[in-house]
Amino acid sequence: MSGAALSRRAFLGGAGLGLGRVALADTASGGLPLHHAPRAKRVVFLCMAGGPSQLESFDEKPTLARFDGTVPPAELIAGQPIAQLQNQALKLWRPQFEFLTHPRTGQRVAEVFPHLARVADRLAIVRSLETDQINHDPAHTVMNTGTSISGRPSMGSWVQYGLGSESRDLPGFVVLTSRGGRDPQPLSTRQWGAGFLPGHLQGVELRSQGALVPYADLPEGVGTEAQGRVVAARNALDSLSPLSADPDVQARIQQYELAFRMQQAVPELTDLSREDDATLGLYGLAPEVRGGGDGSFAYNCLLARRLLERGVRFVQLYHRGWDHHNDRVRYMKVCAGLTDEPAAGLLLDLERRGMLEDTLVVWTGEFGRTPMVQTNKGGPGRDHHMRAFSGWLAGAGVRAGITHGATDDLGYHVAEGRVHVNDLHATMLHLLGLDHERLTVRAQGRDFRLTDVAGRVVREILA
Repeated sequence: MSGAALSRRAFLGGAGLGLGRVALADTASGGLPLHHAPRAKRVVFLCMAGGPSQLESFDEKPTLARFDGTVPPAELIAGQPIAQLQNQALKLWRPQFEFLTHPRTGQRVAEVFPHLARVADRLAIVRSLETDQINHDPAHTVMNTGTSISGRPSMGSWVQYGLGSESRDLPGFVVLTSRGGRDPQPLSTRQWGAGFLPGHLQGVELRSQGALVPYADLPEGVGTEAQGRVVAARNALDSLSPLSADPDVQARIQQYELAFRMQQAVPELTDLSREDDATLGLYGLAPEVRGGGDGSFAYNCLLARRLLERGVRFVQLYHRGWDHHNDRVRYMKVCAGLTDEPAAGLLLDLERRGMLEDTLVVWTGEFGRTPMVQTNKGGPGRDHHMRAFSGWLAGAGVRAGITHGATDDLGYHVAEGRVHVNDLHATMLHLLGLDHERLTVRAQGRDFRLTDVAGRVVREILA
């Protein structure tokens, strides 16, 4: 091929990319100017995948207990979406656990979360969350991207786009998963995808058992210096390609370079030899965990703190197992037992290291559960519920020791202080110094943002 033909092809290829895409890739690598002074620098999002019941966690309903076994009022449920209770006789079911009171703040937390009950004075409990979707995957999509339409950028990618990453040797957005409980729901990797944002902003899933990053070890007989020469040579060859300016190609090149740097960073990240027994005990971990990750939510919480210390911007922890359609009491004890102490321990560990003041911690599921009983083999449970559920926030810029919002007497609808998922996202971005209405990207012929076309900052829960 002649030089003229190559130059012509290179020009046409570069022009086809569009100046907007090139500018987007360039800007995204280091973040954007902040819209206002931030309170938070980083986020840990604790996602209880499957939909924990608000009625057995943070939303006490004594009236529901009094009406146990009765038919719910017709006006309460008329025309309302129900996932699996269609054409069944609906009966109310009392909360299955007693609630504990924090002695100073008066906040009420179910007895299966004794550790979170003790640190409730650090929490802003929200009893009035609401979402748009009643089944798991679309509800996860709303929680992660602000819309039920698949393929949009996830919140971690938006945060990286807005702020950039403080870590050179680790991904700016990391995902960890654990499981334990009833019927762990599958999670699609698009839940932490970058959508139309540059590919290097997508979440990177790390393993918490065995090798943290598969195939990251150096090949036998190959040292760091030799591997570095291979990476440098490949980059030099890539730069000769007329497609080297393509954002997708650039993202792939950046990921190769990151993978090389992670070969050095990961062993240090997972070296727990300097974590003392008292620290491990905060998370409910035994000293034996120093020998390697055990795949637990507790280990992931400790790893989350270590990731944050090393500059990772957004860490998302999923615990799969909260889909309690049957045998609710047993499975609720299992899930709470696996996640309660580690979540509380993470808060205490961040606090004592001076990190909680600029780290935002969020705990919630993709939706809640019905106040009506679902009778299945293995014992009663609760169905999916999108109209009201609970969660909490803690840390940077969050009012501590409060309970926000309320549901009706039976826990079906939000009665006051409604917080839609779009509002939650707007509040998170606000704490990070970003205006959710101004953090937009032009794609597919329109402006997009994490909060879709809605969202308000929930200032009632801000310090």
